Amino acid sequence: MKTTSVQDPFHISIKVANRRGVYSVAFSPDGSTLASDTDNTIRLWDVATGQEVKTNQTFWVDIAGSFTADINSVAFSPDGRMIAGGIEARETICIWDAATGGQLRVIRAEITNALHWVNTVAFSPDSKILASGSEDGNLYIWDVATGKTMKTLTENTANIFSVVFSSDGKKIASGSGHIIQLWDTATSEQLKTFAGHTSWVHSIAFSPDGRTIVSGSWDKTVRLWDTTTGQQLKTFVGHTDRILSVAFNPDGRTIVSGSVDKTIRLWNIATGEQRTVLTRHTAHIRSVAFSPDGVTLASGSEDGTIRLWNLTSPMPLRED
Repeated sequence: MKTTSVQDPFHISIKVANRRGVYSVAFSPDGSTLASDTDNTIRLWDVATGQEVKTNQTFWVDIAGSFTADINSVAFSPDGRMIAGGIEARETICIWDAATGGQLRVIRAEITNALHWVNTVAFSPDSKILASGSEDGNLYIWDVATGKTMKTLTENTANIFSVVFSSDGKKIASGSGHIIQLWDTATSEQLKTFAGHTSWVHSIAFSPDGRTIVSGSWDKTVRLWDTTTGQQLKTFVGHTDRILSVAFNPDGRTIVSGSVDKTIRLWNIATGEQRTVLTRHTAHIRSVAFSPDGVTLASGSEDGTIRLWNLTSPMPLRED
């Protein structure tokens, strides 16, 4: 297997002042801005310069006057108007105005067993629906405009670490326990179960055409699945510790994975080969994301930095 180890491709290193590191990064739909968690706030960064984008208000987590809950997951709405955060509080999601930083609403499940924090949030392609997965094993579907629960899909597992919509919005996938489950958005019917991982599935992503799903697991493997048949297509092996985040390049040819082993790895989907290893982070890599044009890769780590990698032009290292 041919692998290129890349220590210093051109990238911007953003030092984020927070106590627990960066858990989640997300690009705006136009690719000009990156959102990240900073403990109990969200901060925006200019992708071209790495400088913070200032807004009129601060993206505070405000739950009945309490500002102490941390943010576990960040998602930009596809229309670019909102940012959602999965909160480390009892089944709570906050939604902010992406332009002003003002909090639009707080969403909380008024359900007896909704006792745990939200691990993951994802918008539907039309920005009208929000899906969330939590520690209590429930997959909730929310109306963004009203903040009301539309559906609750109970998965009978202890944790859901990742949820994602297909590009057409017709399907939702969730990583729960050692499996991935595929759901029909309109009917809530469970369509498929993908089994093969031997430990927790921590991150999943749909391919741009919706035909495959990639998953990253605590079993140190990345796996590719056929959404029609439910069959496993490939296993990508190379990480030496738990995988916490995976993503598809928008061209559908490359997968990226970030791990507790402090490396980012890029994989050729067609051949299954590991293409590149990025090794500049000094702690667990919590989140990886491609820009909409596929040129820039963002990574967030417990080392308190965000790194923006230019995957097409290896130029001298730049740190701000």
